[in-house]
This record gives sequence, structure tokens and C-alpha cells, in this order.
Amino acid sequence: MTVSAATLRSSEIDTRPLPAYSAGETEMPHAITGMDEHVLRDTEWPAHSHPTHELLWNRRGASSATIGTRTWTITPTVGLWIPAGVLHSGRAPSGTWYRTAHVDVRATSPLPHEPVAVEFTPLISLLVDRLVGDPLTDESRHLTERMVFDLLEPSPHALLVQRPACDLLQPVVAALDAHPGDRRTLADWAAILGVSDRTVTRAFRTETGLSFGAWQAAARAQHAALLLGGGMPVDEVALRVGYRSASAFGASFRRSTGLTPARLRAVG
Repeated sequence: MTVSAATLRSSEIDTRPLPAYSAGETEMPHAITGMDEHVLRDTEWPAHSHPTHELLWNRRGASSATIGTRTWTITPTVGLWIPAGVLHSGRAPSGTWYRTAHVDVRATSPLPHEPVAVEFTPLISLLVDRLVGDPLTDESRHLTERMVFDLLEPSPHALLVQRPACDLLQPVVAALDAHPGDRRTLADWAAILGVSDRTVTRAFRTETGLSFGAWQAAARAQHAALLLGGGMPVDEVALRVGYRSASAFGASFRRSTGLTPARLRAVG
């Protein structure tokens, strides 16, 4: 089923509340069902959950999904698997064309019972399109579903940012949220917070598993992905997220995502 977006003129964020279902609360007619939508203004979905497992990816642009303190970036090449019943929220900038496949909890899937980034290929997308758009015999549907399950696998290029929860690091998080290009260093932040460099480093590793520098690079890459997905030129994105050159930005972005900025902008 394809959902057509109505013309949206307001510049405000379109907020769409959804219910919180328990896993398996609703029976599905097939093992895999799906939908897609081209959103015409910035859209957010507050915390909700589905009775099915959900597979999210984009045909165009980059969006995000948050589960607890973790935020994943979703692109045309890396999607996200969200198990049934797991509370999550989402955001999609204007122009995003997102795609979802809902998987019945009774189906046997190769993916884990926890959220995980999923490598997306044109073949998987075409197979899901076949399930959603074509009238199929039971045998053809079952074969197509098995092909989808056979091709799904976790991605080594998850763009995931763990948000620190401790009070000490909240000024750092707020600053990077407001200005991803903030160039203050670990030493700068230690002085501002009135603690040692080691204290800040230890707090970041405890809260996120990363050093300050690695966390900052991931947060910048996540913001950059949204800008690139919207078509912003690479040079401009590099400056906005705090890099002095497009080449330095490109090297850092590729380490975080497995893609060059130009490649993500092209598929976006």
C-alpha cells in the first residue's frame, strides 16, 4: 500500500502521534507488508511501538529513529530493524521518501531481537516492492518473502549515536545539538566544566563507549547525513559540521558511515 502525502504548506513540524502496541497484538495478513511516503515538510513521530517488527529505510534522503538514548541515521543504503513492541520515535526532514516493511512476529527472521542497522540493497527494495504492489499467488509470495529474509543482514556501517545521560556532559551535548560545527576541544570543555581532561574522557567512555573525539565525529556525521540527504553541497556541509576542508570531512564521514559524502548525497 502506497500512502500519498497531501500538500503541506505549513512551515511547522508535522507531529504524528501513534499508539504503543505490544508485540503480536495485531495479526497480519502476510509475513511482510509495507508502505512508503514522501513527506513534504519536517515530520516527527513521538514515541510509539508496533505489533510487528519494523524495517525502515529510505528511497530518498536521510532520517533518524531514536530508541532510548540511541539515535540511528537511516539512508537509502542503511536501514534499521526495530523489533515488535519496542518504543521508538522518528524524525524525517522535508523531502524524505521513506519506506517501511512490517514483519509478522510469527515469521522466522535472521535478524536479532534487538534494534540493529541493516544493509540495504536495490534487490531487497525490489523484492519488498513486489510483495506490496503485485498480486501474488501464495507460493510466489512465500518464495519472495524467503528471499527477503535470506538477504537481510546487519550493516557494519551503522551511523549510531549514543546520547550521554549524565549531568556533567549535558552542556557538551546541547552545544553540539545547537551547532554541530562547534570546534571546542576536549581541553576547552574540561576548562568550561571545571574538571580535568581525564574526567571528561572517562565520562564519555562510560556513557557512550567512545572517546570525546569519536563521539563528536559520529554526532557530526549524523547531522551531516541529514544535510547531504537533503541535497546540500558537500563543501557547505563540511563547514557546517566543523571541518576546515571537504577532504578532512570526507575522510571522517567515510570512517563513520562507509560512504563518501558525495555518494550519500547522490543516493539521497
